[in-house]
Amino acid sequence: MKKGLSLILVISLMLVLSSVVFAEEQVEITIAGGSVGIELDLTKEAAQLYMERHPNVKVNVLDTPDLANDRLGLYLQFLEAKSPKIDVYQIDVIWPGDLAEHFVDLYEYGAEKYVDDHFQPIVENNTVEGRLVAMPWFTDAGLLYYRKDLLEKYDLEVPKTWEELERAAKIIQTGERAAGNQDFWGYIWQGNAYEGLTCDALEWVASNGGGTIISPDKKITINNEKAIEAIEMAADWVGWISPPGTTGLVEESTRKMWEAGNAAFMRNWPYCYKLGNAEGSAIKGKFDVAPLPAGDSGNGAATLGGWNLAVSKYSEHPEVAADFVFFLTGYEIQKLRATKGSFNPTIKALYEDEEVLEANPFFGKLYDVFVNAVARPSTATAPNYNEVSRLFFQAVHSVLSGEMDARTAVEYLELDLQDLTGFEIGEPQK
Repeated sequence: MKKGLSLILVISLMLVLSSVVFAEEQVEITIAGGSVGIELDLTKEAAQLYMERHPNVKVNVLDTPDLANDRLGLYLQFLEAKSPKIDVYQIDVIWPGDLAEHFVDLYEYGAEKYVDDHFQPIVENNTVEGRLVAMPWFTDAGLLYYRKDLLEKYDLEVPKTWEELERAAKIIQTGERAAGNQDFWGYIWQGNAYEGLTCDALEWVASNGGGTIISPDKKITINNEKAIEAIEMAADWVGWISPPGTTGLVEESTRKMWEAGNAAFMRNWPYCYKLGNAEGSAIKGKFDVAPLPAGDSGNGAATLGGWNLAVSKYSEHPEVAADFVFFLTGYEIQKLRATKGSFNPTIKALYEDEEVLEANPFFGKLYDVFVNAVARPSTATAPNYNEVSRLFFQAVHSVLSGEMDARTAVEYLELDLQDLTGFEIGEPQK
């Protein structure tokens, strides 16, 4: 009896010792994060905080391309090879349906303790067949940045419609050029052929009553008069109130023009707010943000953006990677990123945090814009969204660059979408 008891004690001691060794074992994980604006710096800062609290964990932060399409291409190289080299992926809000097979179910690692703190539509977006494949990290919606000093100078109001924006942009552009700034433009936005153009163009189309390319009930709706009018409107801006080189602009090139003081209005994401008010910015303290203008629908439309964190199914340390994800998406780090970088939290309580609102007054003022943003048709078209978006932004880009008229481009787009998806033709939902 004593012999059996002794054996049990020895085995128990060995298990305790082995768990201690496991706890102290050095673990190395890698996160593929964003690098737009100060994203990379903030991710490194958060990783350093995690390592200070977990001395047995080393976190590497992998720099990735700015453009979403390029980043997805890089991710697929690792994921399709089932590579363990990246443990945590920062994924776009449009990717969960397409990439779900490569990620673990975070509910198996304790996510149920955290999900109720976040915006539920984003949690639902990241849930594929009951599996939570990513945790919400920050949300986004397109905003209109405007020079409040120039609106005052020219006795203009913040535009509420696209027609008002065109008029104000032209007046300010003409005045500033006459004053000596020949590089000045009325309105700058993202016109390159990439995912960013899908976001901008969806805002024009949806705000004009032209639908969302493909409806949630899987009907192709893009070929309609309101959508065609909206795309034609934007094409007219190029070379008039927007630079001829707009067809090559992305978020960061647009932001740099804005911070140099060379535009009256800019369409961009919330991260530009903090950077625009940084030392060295020519427009520090001279601008504010507002909802994007309305078209014929009577309401503006802001495309839903945002990024989430997923753990690779091929990670050699999924428990540690998941714990790191919960740390990054928690209150402390989301607050840090909101106050230092104007990244919109996905945790509801942070929109009542005084320090967050002091750093970003527009978070409270434009709260409805963020929670009611227009979603791209990624859920309805999964796993083909990436190709749907490519067809859309290439069609729009062909109009902006003068290669094709809007009606013809949209007709061809409709046929291409039918071939790709097999969906029926429908009318935009009102």
